[in-house]
Amino acid sequence: MTGTPPDPPLPDQSANPLLPGEPCDVVVGSGARIRVRECGRGEPVLLLHGWPQTSVVWHRVVPGLAAEHRVVLADLPGYGDSTLPADAPVTASGKRAMAADLVEVMTRLGHERFAVAGHDRGARCAYRMALDHPDRVRALAVLDVLPTADVLAGVDARFARGAWHWFVLSQPSGVAERLLAADPDAVLAWGLAEVCDPRALAEYRAAWERPEVRHGMCQDYRAGFDVDAADDEADRGRRTIGCPTRVLWGGRGPLGRTGDVLGTWRVWAPAATGRALAAGHHLPEEAPAEVCAELLGLLAPQVVGDPSPAL
Repeated sequence: MTGTPPDPPLPDQSANPLLPGEPCDVVVGSGARIRVRECGRGEPVLLLHGWPQTSVVWHRVVPGLAAEHRVVLADLPGYGDSTLPADAPVTASGKRAMAADLVEVMTRLGHERFAVAGHDRGARCAYRMALDHPDRVRALAVLDVLPTADVLAGVDARFARGAWHWFVLSQPSGVAERLLAADPDAVLAWGLAEVCDPRALAEYRAAWERPEVRHGMCQDYRAGFDVDAADDEADRGRRTIGCPTRVLWGGRGPLGRTGDVLGTWRVWAPAATGRALAAGHHLPEEAPAEVCAELLGLLAPQVVGDPSPAL
């Protein structure tokens, strides 16, 4: 199915030096406008970034992946150059709503079946997409997260201190935004300068300097507590992910100090495979070659059950 062509780019768009492909904006039924780029040829794979980044986070992974696949890069709704309606409720930032928006984007781009890989917040959207749209998602990769409901059920002092931003950003509307506006770099650049390309950090900073992006980030974290955890609990023991699933995490990051990461995921995706990488939390930027190799392995035809290699 070809699908409806995407909306034309806005006049102020320009090519990103770190990412191949021309930017394009797709307006979906919810009113969100999603910024996407495409490159490469072959079976499609959607890449989703985490907090506080944009799709630029994948710039070190894309070249190797695009050699064999059609890569679709999207800014999450409310992040980067993807916008939500100004009056959007917190449910619009829930991962169910985000997943629905992005599935619609893939339809508009002509991709009926696709793989999805997500890091951090993008991984939360990706696994929700696999749960809610199993007919669309052919393979799933989740990078350095546990399911939201499992995370919140296990909150202790160590987690609260290490992941303090979960609790700061989820404060009532207006409070968290004012805290971010006072000194966004103090919160949002935390830990990034040591691991990412300075040009990528400049891209992230250009996004989070905009009030609507800071609000979108806060809405995302509010939705984690108010929407996503409840959606997970409603599905626990009732629905599982059936597509090939790869779980990767940083051996030097927070999940490297956690218990049975893969065992936790196998409750949700019984056939999941995975391993720790020699990195911290920011896998696409700290271990891009390994991430690319893992994704190519997951997407190999014999793994996802395709009858023949991608053309």
